[in-house]
Formats: sequence, structure tokens, C-alpha cells
Amino acid sequence: MNIDILVYEIGSTTTLVNAFNGIGTDSPRFIGQGQAPTSVLEGDVRVGLRAAIDDLARNLGADGVDFGIAFATSSAAGGLRMTVHGLVYDMTVKAARAAALGAGAIIKHATAGIMSDYDIEDVRAIEPNLILLAGGTDYGERETAVENAKKLAASGMKVPVIYAGNIQNHHIIKSIFEGTGVPLYITENVYPKLDLLNIEPARKIIHKVFEEHIIKAAGMEHVRDVVAGNIIPTPGAVMEAAQLLYGYLGDLAVIDIGGATTDVHSVTQGSDEIAILQTSPEPFAKRTVEGDLGMYVNAHNVIDMIGRDKLERELGMSLEPILADYKPIPETPEQFALTQRLCLEAGVVSVRRHAGALRYIYTPKGRQTIAEGKDLTKLKYLVATGGALTRLPDHELIMRRIADCNDSGMLLYPKPSVMKLLYDNHYIMASLGVLSKQYPETALLLMKQSLGIE
Repeated sequence: MNIDILVYEIGSTTTLVNAFNGIGTDSPRFIGQGQAPTSVLEGDVRVGLRAAIDDLARNLGADGVDFGIAFATSSAAGGLRMTVHGLVYDMTVKAARAAALGAGAIIKHATAGIMSDYDIEDVRAIEPNLILLAGGTDYGERETAVENAKKLAASGMKVPVIYAGNIQNHHIIKSIFEGTGVPLYITENVYPKLDLLNIEPARKIIHKVFEEHIIKAAGMEHVRDVVAGNIIPTPGAVMEAAQLLYGYLGDLAVIDIGGATTDVHSVTQGSDEIAILQTSPEPFAKRTVEGDLGMYVNAHNVIDMIGRDKLERELGMSLEPILADYKPIPETPEQFALTQRLCLEAGVVSVRRHAGALRYIYTPKGRQTIAEGKDLTKLKYLVATGGALTRLPDHELIMRRIADCNDSGMLLYPKPSVMKLLYDNHYIMASLGVLSKQYPETALLLMKQSLGIE
């Protein structure tokens, strides 16, 4: 069977392959999906990719699959592990974190100020794929970034470094890393002025560096043998898709609840009314990842949040026999009931963490209201992607309750019944994010099909 484009999603445990035809036309089509265990840990990613293609062929009732070009997203080999280093935590470090998270990274360590020898040892132990170095507004403080560059250059680590700090340091940063064998990339400052974030240039270059160096990750050495198109981190691909969809729908958030983590992406400028009250800037496109909220790997964390006794009363059953044979994909009515309740809790908590909030402070002039965090009050749509929020029997009820969770009215989040709900029914949002790198119009058409908004 002839297929125009395949997009692989190389996960930590499972590799998906999505097939598309009609690319570049007015009528592109999602053809089907295959999956297989990821084979990175076996030393060669190609084993899992070939098995996923074989599964796709079986699902399509074909003897085999011929395709034009393959793209890929990856969270295998530990995903994109990064450390970020800046001057002041609530300024340059926050901006660097936002850029890294928006690109789909897992932030393993962050420092503010001049790094100590212990900080260098921490970075060495983490073995990051990429280091983001920031610090100082443009034409502001210079020494912190310079000293941190010297320490990283002298560490002997050959990890690629992106410099996104004070523009005045470009020449000296280049000279510090010259001859060290450390790949250096210089981009625009993530925090060029007080209260101004500029994270998009850094986010884009993170994808570029990831694509250039992912082939060096264990088990991924041969990924370029089978993937000729773009390769970007899977969460970063979802952000690309969210921003593409924003251009069509307007203000939106995307939520993906998985077995181990929960990701929330939002694309919105917020409101002018809240902007007056805000104490610090927030990115236009923001991602948060909650590493303690998941329905399988972190099921016990979520159970503890709800309270075991309360959860058993709600479900009308004992948890012990369910957890004794609990599966990543539920099989029994009892497992489905527990999974759906954990999904709801993970969704509500992750959205409340992602959203900012109004807070009262007391001054000599009396009580004043300030706004802290991301303003989501203008969101029009909440989009569900991932298996849980598109496949569970009660996923629509779960999504409605997540959308309506601003009970107190103090969250910077829409009031109940305001947001419209959309579902990535084909589970292809990440694939379309990487596809949009070369075919944005086609990716948008396919996304509208999956969301049912043709």
C-alpha cells in the first residue's frame, strides 16, 4: 500500500506510527495507526519502528507499506533532558524554564546566580542532552552568565549549550567555548528587558539542537536511517499543534493526561483587565508538566491526593483488589472506574496549577488585588489529546468537569460552562505538530478533521 507520509511517535515504552495521504492537497486524510514496543533499550530504534509499520499494515489489511517520507517525535531515551541556568530565579531562570518546557523538555535542574562546584557536579550527574544558559537583561548584568560559561566550559562535559542571555556577551561567550569541543548555539535573550519574555527564538533553536543531537542518544543512532523529515520532542510537537490551532480558533488550552505525567499547554494573551494586576510576565504559549500526576505510574500519588477512604466511598469498592492487578489500559469495570476518577483528579489539579490566581495583599492603603501566574480567563476552547481523554467511556464528563473547575472564582480561568470542548479523536495532535513544520496548511486540515470541526 502506498502512503505519502508516516509520522512516528517514539515513546518511552510504545512507538506509534500514523499514516497520512493527500499531503499538500485540499483533501488530506488520516489513513490509520500502528504500534509496537519501543526498542531504544534494545539498542536500535529501528526494530520498534519496523514493527509499528507491520502493525499498521495489518490494521489496513495490506501486505506491506510503501511510503514517501517519515517524520518523528520522540520522548524515548529519557526525552529531552535539560538544565537551565540564569541570574534571578523569577526573571531569567523563569524565562529559560518557559522556553525549555515549551520546546518539550524535561527540566532536571535549574540554578540562579553563579554556579557552584556542587552545581556543576549535579549537572554532570544528570547527563543532560542540552544546557540552556541565560542571565542579565540586554545591556544589563553580564558577569553571572560569563562565569557560568567558564565553569561549564572547564567542566569537560561535551553537552551542547544554548546561550540566550545578555546580548553584550555574545563575543566573550563564543571565545570561552572556542576549542572546547562543546557545541555552542547563540540566540536572542529570553529576558531582554524587565517584565518582557522572549522565549520563541530559544524554543525554536532547542528543536534544532535536539534534531541535530538526538541521533547520539543510546539506541537512537540509526533513527536518521528511517526518518528523513523533522524530529522534535513529543511535548514540543503538541505545542506546535496548539499554536497552529490558535491561529484558527483563538485562545485555547490542550490537556494530555498520561500514565506518568499530565501536560497542559495554553496559547492566550489573557485579558487587559488582568494584565494591569499582574506582578510578572507570563509566556504567550505556556506548557506545564506535572510529574506527580498520572493514572498508572503515579496512581498512588493521585490516590493520596484524593484520600484513600474518600475514594473508596466515592467508588463504593475497596481499592486493594483493584490495585493488585491494575493495568496501564484498564480491563475490568472496577479498573475503568478507578482510572476515570484518577483522570479527573489529575486533570483538575494540573489545570489549577497551570492557571494563575487572584490574591489579596494588604498595604497601608488597604486591601489590594494582584494577579499571579498565567491568565487563562479568555480561553474559548479546552482540547483533549492522549488516550485517556479521548478513549475512556466517561471522557466527555471528565472534560466538562475539568473545564468547569473554577469553583472559587479566584483562578485566572474561565467560569463554568464558558469553554467549548474538543477531542483529538484520531490521537494525532503530536504527529500533526511535527508535520506542521513543513506542511502547516495540511496539518491544520487534518487537525480539524480529528477535532470534528471541518
